[in-house]
Amino acid sequence: LSKMGMELSGEAEAACAVFKKKDNVSVVFSYPSVGATENCIFAAVLGKGKITLKNCAIEPEITDLCCMLKSMGADINGVGTSVLCINGVPKLHDVEWRVPGDRIVAGTYMTAALISNGSITIKGVPIDQIRNEINIFAKTGAAITMWEDVLHIKRSSVRDMLNPIKRIVTKPYPGFPTDMQSQIMSLLVFADGCSVIKENIFENRFKIVEELAKMGADITVSGKKAIINGTGRLYGTELIAKDLRGGAALVLAALGAEGASTISGYSHIKRGYENFVGNLSDLGVSIKESV
Repeated sequence: LSKMGMELSGEAEAACAVFKKKDNVSVVFSYPSVGATENCIFAAVLGKGKITLKNCAIEPEITDLCCMLKSMGADINGVGTSVLCINGVPKLHDVEWRVPGDRIVAGTYMTAALISNGSITIKGVPIDQIRNEINIFAKTGAAITMWEDVLHIKRSSVRDMLNPIKRIVTKPYPGFPTDMQSQIMSLLVFADGCSVIKENIFENRFKIVEELAKMGADITVSGKKAIINGTGRLYGTELIAKDLRGGAALVLAALGAEGASTISGYSHIKRGYENFVGNLSDLGVSIKESV
């Protein structure tokens, strides 16, 4: 942002920014970060000057954002690729835009069905965006049926335990998403054997391990790897949601645990799921939110 012309004054939350966009600036991201890509796109679309962003994140959400901005009058080239060339425009105009189905939300409800040994039909699923997750679920023993943007999932056998997964590695899109890592960890606790997850995106992404251990999970963390020795049994207890995806994953783990669980920190989960408690309740889960 500084290279593009942003000047900061002050510190931390009291910082003020003055933006004087420079022309013909090329920015190369050291890592294809979704947040960094989005913020630089926002900074580049208005005003004079050409900005080239390289090694951009190519998650579907980035593509959709660029398409929406283009429909508002932005001049963005290279949409859907890792190189975006943006020519600033004086202003943007309003538009009606339909937000696409959320791939992480879809994956979370798919996980819920497998852990609870139930079945679920989800509409509005961006199926082409979740092929990695679908493959993982299939390997654990899921029976999945898909047509257009509708997906149905259940265990292939109601009697058998889930299969472990030898190796899952989180990667930038189109690799396996870090935002599904915690949910998959909760799922693999119920598998029959050892699974390994390697987290390559975020530090401190294994906060959920301590909470799952309270439920009886056998998980060992070594650097970027989590080794899950599935036993198929967890026990309800008092838990703390420490982040968005980890919090959702604790709810999923509680679905398959014996006894009741109480999860504090629900505000984290609300950031990423609309009507999470209500939807699960409609699916037959005994769950309620307390103030």
